Amino acid sequence: MRRLKTTIAMSAVAAALVYAAGSTSALAQATLNEAIGARAQSGSGEDRLLVDAKEIVYDNDRNTIAAAGDVQMNYQGRTLQADRVTYDRNTGRVFAEGNARLTDANGTVATGDRFELTDDFKNGFIDSLRVVQTTVEQGRPLTTRFTAPRAERAEGETTVFERGTYTACEPCKDNPERPPLWQVKAAKIIHNNSEQTIYYEDASLELFGIPVAYLPYFWTPDPTVKRKTGFLSPRYVYSSALGYGGSIPFFWAIAPNYDLTITPTVLSRQGLLGQVEWRHRLETGTYNIRAAGINQLEPEAFLPPPLGAGNRDFRGSLETAGNFYINNNWRWGWDIALVSDKWFLTNYRIRSESLSSYYVKESISTLYLQGQGDRSFFDARGYYFQTLSTYDWQKQQPVVAPVIDYNKRFTPPTIGGEFALDVNVTSLSREAAQFDPLSQSNTTFFGVARTCIVFDPSACLVRGISGSTSRASVTASWRREFIDAAGQVWTPFAYLRADSFWVDPDMKGFQNPQLSNFIDADDDYIFRGTPAIGLEYRYPFIASLGTSGQQILEPIAQIIARPNETRIGSLPNEDAQSLVFDDTSLFDWDKFSGYDRAEGGVRANLGVQYTVTGADNFYANVLFGQSYQIAGRNSFRQGDLANVGLDSGLDSRASDYVGRFQVSPNANFAFVSRARIDQEDFSLNRFEAGIRANFNPYLPVSTSLTYARYAAQPAIGFPTRREGLLGSARWDITPNWYVSGSVLLDLDRYLVARETYRVAFNANPATAVYDRENVGYVAGMSLGLGYVDECTTFAVSYSITPRDVTLSSGERGQNHTIAFSLELRSLGEVGYTQKLGGSSSDD
Repeated sequence: MRRLKTTIAMSAVAAALVYAAGSTSALAQATLNEAIGARAQSGSGEDRLLVDAKEIVYDNDRNTIAAAGDVQMNYQGRTLQADRVTYDRNTGRVFAEGNARLTDANGTVATGDRFELTDDFKNGFIDSLRVVQTTVEQGRPLTTRFTAPRAERAEGETTVFERGTYTACEPCKDNPERPPLWQVKAAKIIHNNSEQTIYYEDASLELFGIPVAYLPYFWTPDPTVKRKTGFLSPRYVYSSALGYGGSIPFFWAIAPNYDLTITPTVLSRQGLLGQVEWRHRLETGTYNIRAAGINQLEPEAFLPPPLGAGNRDFRGSLETAGNFYINNNWRWGWDIALVSDKWFLTNYRIRSESLSSYYVKESISTLYLQGQGDRSFFDARGYYFQTLSTYDWQKQQPVVAPVIDYNKRFTPPTIGGEFALDVNVTSLSREAAQFDPLSQSNTTFFGVARTCIVFDPSACLVRGISGSTSRASVTASWRREFIDAAGQVWTPFAYLRADSFWVDPDMKGFQNPQLSNFIDADDDYIFRGTPAIGLEYRYPFIASLGTSGQQILEPIAQIIARPNETRIGSLPNEDAQSLVFDDTSLFDWDKFSGYDRAEGGVRANLGVQYTVTGADNFYANVLFGQSYQIAGRNSFRQGDLANVGLDSGLDSRASDYVGRFQVSPNANFAFVSRARIDQEDFSLNRFEAGIRANFNPYLPVSTSLTYARYAAQPAIGFPTRREGLLGSARWDITPNWYVSGSVLLDLDRYLVARETYRVAFNANPATAVYDRENVGYVAGMSLGLGYVDECTTFAVSYSITPRDVTLSSGERGQNHTIAFSLELRSLGEVGYTQKLGGSSSDD
């Protein structure tokens, strides 16, 4: 039988059905004329109904018209499908039966045993309704499901589910009747599409079909909503210093491009903590402002100064961040944070975008301008560092502004190769010089170096001078690669670097006596120029392994000639204090990490590299080499104010040996190790090794293990060996369940001396009493259990953090923590963190 299809003005379903049937009877034709003639003239293209069916049946006695056999009707973006669709001309109702399915314009699919709808499909009743709605949330598809034995549809906007259920979980493939992981059951569920809200009346939350929570009435945004005014998930707080507390954040979507979140938190011991966040999206960028504050009821609950803020009544913070695009190449922005004290963010668990804990715990404020072009880059910014560690002194923190970096690469038209221009301008100031002790017996305590109050170069390092320092550096470089007929690779290069320093040290400030022995207060302007010329040579020998891959043996030689570095130790060193000599820096033109130092003299770098690539992503690489000071003064032999260069492996005419061994038999396994070996006795001065393994598909386990061992470097403040082991693993027990763990072991002689501080001092922290005990310990550890599927994320973990965390946060507490989080996707999430021994907070 041929299929019948047509399009007609939707003045009545009957007209469409009669027309689709192609009836030639007088009565059918009259019905068609009657249905179309009255209203078809006003029908637009959007009001056309497309009907597709195998058979049309007209019943004159019942005054009905029916379509049967894979019926499909399309009208105003809605699609109705069923085995049979009947239109009752007496009531104007459409009845769909047998595999009935209604798809809205937004993609929502409703299925049921029987539909009773108006002729525009907007209103009606549905038996055994099942609604499936798919949206995209955070880049992942989210499918939600409603079911009800009976539902009513009103104006195509509101669906009322009687005795309905709602879930975002997929049904079990083997047993679809089994209850999902979680679902909400309610006497009535009202889904209002225009308001994009789901209302629940007399509702209960079920896990695995077991009721676990009851709410007489609540509402949530539907999954299509990205932001909507209303209350967010409640949060709970408990700690020994804060007491019990909780908050219900209120989110106010004032306009499509800006909103406000207000979070009052009531704490039984400290009172009311207020938090507010304003977010605003403009045509060229976004910014936000966050503020928090509390007038504490019991400030004495926190440790007294200088360990905590036990003497403060009001505490708070003000933060703002922004990012704006000027055009396709330029943008500017800021991230600024102001806090009343260094412990506030930690004590009250305030979320902050400015927090950093890579080296020290601090809040970093910055303002920047950034541009990027074709092979060029520009960045200008300023920094303010707010220390958040108990043991740091704010007056020693520098204010850095500006820091300007410019980089440009291009090919010279005459000589070829690559020309590079690098520019850096840095200016900073600090109130007090920052000293670090060379040994543990000179330990710094609350910003005061116990034996560095008067600077002694034999006992102290200068991390930064007081006063102001500015430097402008320009480096112009050129390099070009030549390959001769024998396959040898010759790369000549040259660079010219110019540095101008403006130094204005404060010789009268606190902690600065005797600093003038190293910094000349009369030298307010200093110039340093460093021209260099060099050549790099490589001769790769390549051997084919057939279809399995190839191997390459490559000797490498490099020589660089330049004058001696000038004024070593008499210039401040702020940005070149980190010096690690290993395989990654063997062939660097200048091995210092920053601009304040410039390597001088004639140096040769030699090495050999062997590489094998094979089938199944096999890769292996070995590198071994050494560096030699050929002529001139060795920049690494004479230490500056921070002794940078000493104990580095480069401070002798022939450096330590450096090497790397790396092998990856396939994409799932990798091992890499690197070492620095003493050039005299071949002892290990530096060793690192790491392995990464993924045993899939044979075993759902992934793991990594990293080991590091560094010999003592007393000249730069490490009088004893440093050694540690970090391991982590994850086992996917099932596709949804996993366990994970990590452990950090401090292996310094296996027994590590730790200092326990007794708060037994008066105004002068230098009079603190120290007790020492030798203990072996796990520096850090975590164990976790988690579950993840399309609708639920669950995690519980136990962690141990280093022992000095308690004092550095300024709050009495323990360092053993249990954390819990549960997210019911599309419905909400909750988290809680408990520090064993008395302090806790929600996530």
